[in-house]
Parts: sequence; C-alpha cells; structure tokens
Amino acid sequence: MISALLTACSTPPPHERPALDVPTAYKQGVQGSAVWQTAQPQDSVPGAWWTLFADPALDALQERAASGNQNVALAVARLRAARAALDSAGAAGLPSLGATASSTRARSGTTADNTTQARTRNSQALGLNASWELDLWGRLSGGVDAARASVEASAGDLAAMRLSVQATVVQTYFALRAAEAQVLLLDDTLTAYERSWQLTRNRQRAGVASAADVAQAEAQYKSTQVQRLEAQTSRAQLEHALAALTGQAPAALSVPATAALPAPPTVPAQLPSRLLERRPDIAAAQQRVAAANAQIGVAQAAFFPAITLSGAAGYRGTELSSLLNAPNLFWSLGPALAVSLFDGGARSAAVESARATHDQAVASYRQTVLTALQEVEDNLAAATALEREQQLQAEAVAAAQRALDVVGNQYRAGTVGYLNVLTAQTTVLSVQRNLIDVRSRRLAAVNMLLKNVAGSWAAERL
Repeated sequence: MISALLTACSTPPPHERPALDVPTAYKQGVQGSAVWQTAQPQDSVPGAWWTLFADPALDALQERAASGNQNVALAVARLRAARAALDSAGAAGLPSLGATASSTRARSGTTADNTTQARTRNSQALGLNASWELDLWGRLSGGVDAARASVEASAGDLAAMRLSVQATVVQTYFALRAAEAQVLLLDDTLTAYERSWQLTRNRQRAGVASAADVAQAEAQYKSTQVQRLEAQTSRAQLEHALAALTGQAPAALSVPATAALPAPPTVPAQLPSRLLERRPDIAAAQQRVAAANAQIGVAQAAFFPAITLSGAAGYRGTELSSLLNAPNLFWSLGPALAVSLFDGGARSAAVESARATHDQAVASYRQTVLTALQEVEDNLAAATALEREQQLQAEAVAAAQRALDVVGNQYRAGTVGYLNVLTAQTTVLSVQRNLIDVRSRRLAAVNMLLKNVAGSWAAERL
C-alpha cells in the first residue's frame, strides 16, 4: 500500500497535446480560386508530390537528393543515435550478469617484533555476480518513455528534413528555369535592340537621325548585355545549389537548359486541424513535449530510495587445481537500499529544471503550430494574389508590345523621336521580365502549399 502510494507520488502528470486555439478554416481560403481544389480527397496528392509538376528533370534531381543530401544523412544518423539511446534506457531496467576470474600471488611482511615469518600465498577466484534495480518509483521506466518519445521526435525530424529538402529542390529548380527564361528573353531582346541600333545608324547616315539617337541605342544594347550576364550568373549559381542539395560537387552536375516553367497544379483544400496531423515538424515538437513530461517523473523519482537486488556465487581458494571443490564454494544474496538524505536542494532543482524544460517544449510546440499555420496562410495568400497578378501581367505585356509596334512605325515614319522608341522598348522588357518573375513566385507559393499537404505523418509504434 505504501509502495503504491509512493509510486503514485513520483509519477509525472499524464501527457496530453498542449492546448492551442486552432481556427476552423484558413483566413486566406478564398473560394473560387484555382489554387485550392475543394472537392479533391487529400490522398490524391502522391507521396512524390513534386511529380504533379510533370517535369522528368525535376524527378531525377529528387531521386539524387533522396540518396545524396547530407542534411538528410545527418537526420538519419540522429535517428539511429536516438534508437540506440532507447535500447540503452531499456537495458537499464533488466538484470545484469557478470563473470569474474582472478589469480594473485602475494607475500606478507614480518611483524614488528620479528616473531612471525614472512609467507607467500596464492589466491584463485572464479565467480558470477548479478544485480537488478527494482523500478518501484518509475525512474527507469520514465527514462524509457523519454527515450521512446525522443526516437519518435527524431523520426519526425527526419521526415521534416526530407520534406524541406524536397521543397528546396523544387524551389531552386524553378528559380533556375526562371533564370533560363530571363536569359532567353534577353537574347531575343538583344536581337531586337541590335536591329534598332542598326536602324539608327542607317538613319544617321541618311541624315534623319542624330548621333544622340545612335548613342542611346548603343547604351540600351550594352546595358541589356549586362542584364543577360547577370541572369547567366544567377543560373550558374542556382545549378551549383542544386548540386549541393543532391550531395554532389558543382562540377559533377549539369542541368540541360529548357527555360520551361510549368503551369502550377491545384492543391487539395485542407482544414487547419488536419495540418497538425500531417506536418512532421509538429509531430516532432509534440513528442519532445512527451519526452520532457517523462523527465519530470524521472527527476521526482530521485527523492525515493534506489533498491537493488544483488547476488554473487563462485569458488575461491589457494590452489588452482582444487579450485572447483565444494569447500571453496561461496555465495551471497540480498537487497541494498540507497537514498540521499541531504543534497542541498539539488533534487528539487532538478525537478524544477525538468518542469521548465517541459514548459519550453510546450512553448516550442505551440510556436511550431503557429508558424505552420502562418506558412500556409502566407503562401495561400501569395498564390491567390499571384494567380491574378499573372493574368494582369500577361495583359500588360500584350499592351506594351502593341504600344511598341505603334511607336516603332511612327519612328520609321519620322513622326516621333528615338526616345519614344527607347521608352517603349524598355517598358516591354520590364513587363516581360516581371511576368517571368510572377510565374516563378507563383510556382514557389504552390510548391510550399503542396509540401504542407503532402507532409503526411503517422506516428510509428515502437
């Protein structure tokens, strides 16, 4: 009865998911947007969610990243270490058995009055010893619970790292394709600007254009060459980033240029409460709360005595040849109790530290949930807005191109100056580059939404 009461005193509070006010719907869940697909079941998103972009080159990069990314390898090693720690914690609750064997030869000295002669003696011993700590107060089982929760947290970290790497590969890949599209646009623009430059030179020779027109055309052509070099540099750096993500040196990876940006796929709608069940980083944070809760019980158990059953048996004698004879047999068996009577408040401080660590884990869990909700809201708002921006930007490109055609005809007819042409050409290039940027940012927002929906997590029973 007393033992049961003391055990109850040392038990930590039952673990529950920290309370958090989760909304019933997303604030930015705009109906009618092509971003969300409200009638689609959640399991329509495949595990390899990036395949929805239908890009074989991206699929190949993801395969390389799955096997070569070093951050994923680091997370795998941490999971292995956590599993080893769980095995070690479980072993502490089992009996231990050891064997001993010794052989000594010793000489004793004479007494003070020289009445005893010195003697040389042999001592041989062979035996087994065993011990088992009784876990009456939950110290050992609490350590096992904490280690098990740490394993599940590490498994969540691994899943979260894989998701992060996959999303980063997609993000970097489409940024690379956007840089290629910029290079291709600038190549076409340089061809048009070179024709304009040649046209102004011809008109100067004919006496209908000034040297200033020629200089302006040349300056426009040269500055566009600079922009092209910058876009090429950006493309090269993004290719290097992809190499690092796939675990390769930059020289080992070459991505053929296509300048192709796909249309963003739709994303199945999801309730905020489902996000808590699908995000592995949230699952990992919750398991860290469980581990910290178990450590409170471990710290409380230090106030109670440690009871150990121990035993030993074997043979001890002076002659090795007759060591295993019955007269040399010895054995011992009995319990041992150890308790700290005064520690200057160290155990109380340990309990308070465990509770503070638990509070930190709870705060970290809540912040992880809030950050996850913010990420979805941010990217949903961005994807919805960028969908409309892309439509408007495409209309702006068409309008700017019409204006350039009109101004070009007027310049050739001599009714406007070259500055009008220069302004119209600059506007066309600017809106075309903005369109590529909007398409790239829209893909990035949809990519992050797909990551959140695809990040399914099922807690594995260990």
